[in-house]
Amino acid sequence: MRRIKAGITPVRASGLDAHQVVAAITERAKDLTARQAALFQDDVRPKLAAHNIEILAWEDLTAEQAERLTRYFRHQIFPVLTPLAVDPSHPFPYISGLSLNLAVLLRNPRSGKEHFARLKVPPSLPRYITVPGRELSTRNKAAGTALIPIELVIARHLDHLFPGMDILEHHLFRVTRNENLEVEEDDAENLLKAMEKELERRRFGAGVRLEVEDTITPFVRRYLVRALGLHDDDVFELPAPLDLTSLNQLHDLDLPELKYPRFVPVTPAGLAPQESSSAGDIFAAIREHDVLLHHPYDSFSTSVQEFVSQAAADPKVLAIKQTLYRTSGDSPIVDALIEAAEEGKQVVAIVEIKARFDEENNISWARKLERAGVHVVYGMVGLKTHCKLLLVVRQESDGLRRYCHVGTGNYHPKTARGYEDLGLLTCDRDVAQDMTTLFNLLSGYAPRARFRRLLVAPRTVRDGLVERIEREIANRRAGRPAWIRIKVNSIIDETCIDALYRASRAGVPVDIVVRGICGIRAGVPELSENIRVRSILGRYLEHSRVYAFCNDGDTDLFIGSADLMHRNLDRRVEELVRITDPAMVEQLEWLVTHAASDAVSSWHLEPDGAWVRHSHGPDGEKLEDIQTTLMARARSRVKGRH
Repeated sequence: MRRIKAGITPVRASGLDAHQVVAAITERAKDLTARQAALFQDDVRPKLAAHNIEILAWEDLTAEQAERLTRYFRHQIFPVLTPLAVDPSHPFPYISGLSLNLAVLLRNPRSGKEHFARLKVPPSLPRYITVPGRELSTRNKAAGTALIPIELVIARHLDHLFPGMDILEHHLFRVTRNENLEVEEDDAENLLKAMEKELERRRFGAGVRLEVEDTITPFVRRYLVRALGLHDDDVFELPAPLDLTSLNQLHDLDLPELKYPRFVPVTPAGLAPQESSSAGDIFAAIREHDVLLHHPYDSFSTSVQEFVSQAAADPKVLAIKQTLYRTSGDSPIVDALIEAAEEGKQVVAIVEIKARFDEENNISWARKLERAGVHVVYGMVGLKTHCKLLLVVRQESDGLRRYCHVGTGNYHPKTARGYEDLGLLTCDRDVAQDMTTLFNLLSGYAPRARFRRLLVAPRTVRDGLVERIEREIANRRAGRPAWIRIKVNSIIDETCIDALYRASRAGVPVDIVVRGICGIRAGVPELSENIRVRSILGRYLEHSRVYAFCNDGDTDLFIGSADLMHRNLDRRVEELVRITDPAMVEQLEWLVTHAASDAVSSWHLEPDGAWVRHSHGPDGEKLEDIQTTLMARARSRVKGRH
């Protein structure tokens, strides 16, 4: 859309110009939002109602419920509302991105003139209000509960906001704005200040989409399109309620029987010989052996979080270096880094302030770290720092020792409970030296840096992976064992895809487990008949990356932060670490092999590009849910080592 406004609409490699791309995206997006709305209206809502969890309209209320909600409106909602009229002295107000608003059409009964007003639904108030008398009772949860959207309560009482006016119509709407940030890093004298300035501008990005209720009248629809500077094609008409992210409020209800069974992550066996209320000495455990972490089955708080906390409190620790791409402002990890700096330790945080849509949060807690004396480095010019690294330098009786954590996920305690990720805790000298070199590269200048066990983008990840694919091809042609197994979020890089096609044509079996964008085709004759592609969508978001190669029977296996995308391989600092412990290699190889097998419930990519769900076997038996299996395995290995 930005290109169209600037008049830059050349035909791209796809054969489409910008107008055609926007039209195709809009058509697909409208199809997806319609499917999403239908899923809620026709499937989720009736099933909730069957369990006495109802979302009511005002007309569904009893007289007593309506009266009590009117009192609630007067005391809890009315004082927060600000109606904004639109007339010659009041221009059309700025509508913030993704905010919920009521478009209200009014008439002055004296003059007969019609007026327009906008009313913002306060984001500080709950979207759904519990209907009086239908609260979720702790004694009798089977009685259920009933809720009503706040916009319906506001709409019913518009006469309180516009006394003396006739209310003709009211319709809910929201606007999506362009919130991409444009920072010329080469010209920015201070990246942090440039980002802060750009964040101010983001709020006023151009509108790109208007969502309205499907009951809207043509007149109000046209008025909003014109006032917001949009086109008719930019309007998405959907059934109420708009903004289904608000349904998180329903998920927060205390109804365990309607949710996944509770799972409590376990302390990794490699860190605790037996379950204990007090944490063991993590440094001693890592000295004894490397530890492989698999979140959320292994607890993030008793492993990574505890590692940082112990490092911050340990007087023998001299320095802590960590990359932070996304985390929460109230994160115990940020608190531990602050504590370490205040204790006089050297603390370096490589903070990526360009992490999309987390820019404001990252700047906020980066400032907090700086005030505590942490050396904060804001990444590298032209590259995002996406690698997940933590290095602790400790003075021990036999000299300095470096303890490392290399992960596939962010240092974010909240997402670690819902994202599937891997991590390695080690004090191996090669990994420690590689990480020291990489941190020096990130905070200083090290253009000739060389690495032993790490592949580092943008220099060596793509070349390193393609080299290993070519090795499998050579082994296959020489009659030696060969296979490739990959687990990623997304695969779109042409160089890597072409190499995998060459491997398939050479007869190398290739298994790929991909959760997101997939630009490879599977099972196409004479191109990819030896490639199997699976996708697992379940309770947890599959987020880890694993790259495994047969290597003539001596498996060569990496985990890390990099997906097979241009942005990861060319425009980010990413890392993959080679796993050398035979037991860990066996465990990770099993993970990818089993996830891609026909025994596991998953989506299969067909040769025509369609995804087909396979949840039952040929005899109608239910296929294995691999995440349930991994939860059971985690519980069973609470005692004993990995």
